[in-house]
Amino acid sequence: MFQRSEIEKLESRMKEKRNFIQVIAGPRQAGKTTLVGQLLERLNIPSHYVSADSAGPQGALWIEKHWEAARRMLISEGAREIILVIDEIQKLENWSEMVKKLWDEDTWTRTPLKLIISGSSRLLLQEGLTESLGGRFEMTLMGHWTLKEMQEAFGWSPEQYVWYGGYPGSAVIVDDEMRWKRYLADSIVETTISRDILMLTRVDKPALLRRLFETGVRYSGMELSYNKILGQLQDAGNTTTLSHYLTLLGSAGLLSGIEKYSGSFARQRASSPKFMVHNTALMSSADIESFSSIREHPDRWGRYVESAVGAHLLDGSMKGHYRLFYWRKGNREVDFVLARGEKIMAMEVKTGRIRGRSGLDDFRKEYPHASVMLVGDKGIPWQKFLRTDTAGII
Repeated sequence: MFQRSEIEKLESRMKEKRNFIQVIAGPRQAGKTTLVGQLLERLNIPSHYVSADSAGPQGALWIEKHWEAARRMLISEGAREIILVIDEIQKLENWSEMVKKLWDEDTWTRTPLKLIISGSSRLLLQEGLTESLGGRFEMTLMGHWTLKEMQEAFGWSPEQYVWYGGYPGSAVIVDDEMRWKRYLADSIVETTISRDILMLTRVDKPALLRRLFETGVRYSGMELSYNKILGQLQDAGNTTTLSHYLTLLGSAGLLSGIEKYSGSFARQRASSPKFMVHNTALMSSADIESFSSIREHPDRWGRYVESAVGAHLLDGSMKGHYRLFYWRKGNREVDFVLARGEKIMAMEVKTGRIRGRSGLDDFRKEYPHASVMLVGDKGIPWQKFLRTDTAGII
């Protein structure tokens, strides 16, 4: 069961207006379909559910067909209203134009049809919504499952969460670690890249995008310049292409590049990114080590813990709670910087692994109004921090 507050918020929205579009965006296996099912049970309103995975080449005509089926159901059942659910809608060409056309028709005729659309590519969903449906929708962004959710659903320890991550669909097979790793590689990583990115977006160098993902996973939590990345990938591409591909990977909930914090937005955009996975399962599934053996290497285990903290913070940033950065000056560094309005927080993650010198004091000298948080060691235990609601961190 998802957090009660989230379900209640969606339920309230759906009841407020006669006609309403609710958008639910999130990565694969984040539980979007489960969330919709729980919402429909609470609303107790007739509904018509369809998935664009079965649409074939029909595109916008497929939407029109099912929209009309929902209209007929409304009449035949004598219902006061009806909910149409279209899953993975971003896979259909010109979907936003057709939705706008049909939505405006129903608004004009006062047809009480409420629409829920969902998708695993946040970038493509937002592009369509911005182009055609401005002012007609509200969006809920779903992230990967949190430690709290995985503990409540499967009884996981914080250490299990750091290694196996927040994919609920894989929880039942973690006892067979090789099977679990194959599942992540085939059903999550490959499916997301091939179906949610390469099939739906123009990517001139798909091999470069795949190698970028593999490199980013290997160096999660580390800062690399785009030129150095190109050198490692042995590709003659350019930094603009890499930045675009990293944006696509981030939109699909796989890998993002955190920018360097400074007072200048232009400098932030030009900085070397700090790679960060959205789910630590992406790291461990590509690691030749097992859960039991990695724990015997404190330095390597520490990098997993730091990436779990980073992924937790990244989820909050994606939901708009704050903007997320890192900071470096010479050999001094700050793991994460959170900014919201005039508020700034510098965060250091201490896990015992060998690393560069802390830059908290230097950061405070440069930004004296910033607050400071220490996670691990003498600060907040990382196990407790991973259960913290990101909305209230800063």
